[in-house]
Amino acid sequence: MSNPPESPCISICSLDQNDVCEGCFRTGNEIVDWFTADDDRKREILEASTQRRKDAGFSIF
Repeated sequence: MSNPPESPCISICSLDQNDVCEGCFRTGNEIVDWFTADDDRKREILEASTQRRKDAGFSIF
């Protein structure tokens, strides 16, 4: 059994004009979905937020 994905929240919770969190790069809907999502959906959310972060020009560590 694999470990469940960890939330990407970094406690910088502010949605921009595109409804994307400036801290974790999840959309408002993805943040709400996270609480009831299964592990596969959480991985999809993480992939999408990672791509948004890259597209915005931010590196991942």
